[in-house]
Parts: sequence; structure tokens; C-alpha cells
Amino acid sequence: MRDHEAADRVIRDGENRGAVLHSIRRSAEADVAVLVLHGGRSRSEEPMRPWRLAYLRMWWLALRVARQHGGAPAVWLLRNRLRGWNEPDRDPVVDARWALREIRRRSPRARIVLLGHSMGGRAALLLAGEDGVGDVCALAPWIEPSDPVEQLAGTRTLLAHGDHDGITSAPASAEYARRANRAGHTARYRLVPGSGHAMLRRHREWTRLAREFVAEVGPGRAAGRTPSHLEGHAGGQ
Repeated sequence: MRDHEAADRVIRDGENRGAVLHSIRRSAEADVAVLVLHGGRSRSEEPMRPWRLAYLRMWWLALRVARQHGGAPAVWLLRNRLRGWNEPDRDPVVDARWALREIRRRSPRARIVLLGHSMGGRAALLLAGEDGVGDVCALAPWIEPSDPVEQLAGTRTLLAHGDHDGITSAPASAEYARRANRAGHTARYRLVPGSGHAMLRRHREWTRLAREFVAEVGPGRAAGRTPSHLEGHAGGQ
């Protein structure tokens, strides 16, 4: 067990045998809950280990989001069962749906922000329509031309990409944002000059983008969207 996955701060998915939801910052009463999703490979049945760089990269970012001053949200980091996307199974989407259920169970009234990198960015965009999700920040996301945009309705969305990214496509992210806006949704695109896929160059800029995106979900904005699973049940559980 790694230090960053202390046993008292994780939830394990018993049904799917391997997904781990790590509590970076606990706050049962938080109005905002951030779910951080890491990258991986297009196809791999290899288990996702906690020392993989794709995971550690987002653990580092999740820590910095959790440490921002004022009104800090609850922050969760998901470690997928497998390294791969594995079409048509889309294993990271399966794992993220499980994580969302766990977060909703613990913070049923929180507005959920999805923050994903690469493969995790693609999963975040595809899950924008899930109950309670109000905001999606996709960093260097993997985008396919067939990926839909209709699930972004009512969701504040940001796609950010480095112009030196040789793994995923900055033009594909820009086109996805254009498609979303043509469809009437709210999607912004931000280019990070001089940065590649790993977000090492200009890492302060990536951190600032993520932290500012989460900080924009203030108390008023968080209270302005009732998760769909609570609509009609404002006084209940």
C-alpha cells in the first residue's frame, strides 16, 4: 500500500474487483465534489497500479486542487481497474460511473466536477450527462470524431490542450468544442503554448487552469443546479 493510498481513505469496488476511489480531501457537507480521472492506453488488460505515472500525475494535481484557498471542495481520485479503454467495454467509463455513485451516496447534494486527463478527459466528457455532474474539465483529452456532444447540455465544459502534444490531438479538442457550441452547449477551448501531453512543461499553467475551473463553481453556482436524482425531492434523502 502506497502512502498516497492510505487504507483509511479509500473505497474499493468489490463488484468490479479493482477500482479504487481515493479521498484526497473529505467534506461530507461540501457543495462541490471533484472527481479526478487519470489517463491510460487505448487497449490494455493490465491492472492499473498506483505507481503508474498516468495515475501519479493526477494524484499530484488532485492535491493542488484540494489545497486551494477558500471554500475548498471534496476531492476524489479514481484509480481504474485496468490501464486500457478497451472498446467496446470502455472500462474507465464503467469505473467512473461506479465512483460517481459512491460520491452521490456520500454527498447527495453536491455539484460534481469531473477533471480528467487524456483517456480520463474522454471519459469525463462522455459522462457529462450523469446525475449531479455540472462541470467537466478535460485536459489533453483523447477525442474521437464520433464522440457525441449532446450529453454536454447544461454542463460548463473546458477543454485544454498543449500545442506540442504528440499523443492526443489539440485540433481534435478544438473541433469538439466547436461542435459543442454549434449544438448550443457551453464549451471553452484553451491552448497551452509550449506544453506536451504529460503537462510537465508549463505545469503551473495546467494547475492554475484546473484550480480556477473548480474555484469558479462557487456556492451560488453550486446551489443553482439540483442534481437530477434529487429533483422533486428537495426535502428528502
